[in-house]
Amino acid sequence: MLNDPRLIVGLDLPSVEVARDMVDRIGDVVTFYKVGLTLLARPGGVAFAHDLRARGKQVFQDWKLHDIGAQVEGAARAVADGGCDLLTVHAEPQVMTAAARGAAGSGTKVLAVTVLTSLSDDDLKAIGYGATAAELVARRVHQALDCGVDGVVSSPLEAAAARAAADAAGRPDFLIVTPGVRPAGADLGDQQRVATPAAALTAGASHLVVARPVIADASPMMAAARIAAEMSEVRLRA
Repeated sequence: MLNDPRLIVGLDLPSVEVARDMVDRIGDVVTFYKVGLTLLARPGGVAFAHDLRARGKQVFQDWKLHDIGAQVEGAARAVADGGCDLLTVHAEPQVMTAAARGAAGSGTKVLAVTVLTSLSDDDLKAIGYGATAAELVARRVHQALDCGVDGVVSSPLEAAAARAAADAAGRPDFLIVTPGVRPAGADLGDQQRVATPAAALTAGASHLVVARPVIADASPMMAAARIAAEMSEVRLRA
């Protein structure tokens, strides 16, 4: 059955046991998984992430680290030492620089979270930002490039601008990982800034994170295969 290495399934599930069963149900259709805070904070959560890698899967540990530089650097080093493919931090210059130092020389790629896809422009205004989501993402993408991280997490709606900035900086390898991806007709859930899989890839995304449309489906294997089929229509980036 068709799979696509650019598809990352988010295991946004209540327990390690349920997540492990979900991976078994999906089988070989998915090779890349995101393990978020709910699972990482559970007893055995980090061990579960390591077990996925031992099974030949790629793993995105979605810690969204955000602390003083020394703490972020130490945490990034610890995650990298344990074995991790992608690690997230918040896109603030001190945080990104520290995380890049901590993961240096390892196989772990650091992604900077620009603006959460659950936030609208009104939400940002309520927080106190004087910029729209698109403006804030653009600023943080440029800062991420300057700080030496490997990529960013942004909504599909900002993927094209992020890709243009990376290309202008001579970074064709820069990762643009987009959550907020929904197949046509799917429920939006708590996401505000969304696009279909094909649209996100065409805009410049390197990887897509999809959770609910797969894990909430009666047949998660078939749901993942349908998304992979749509993604296959957009060629892999060189």
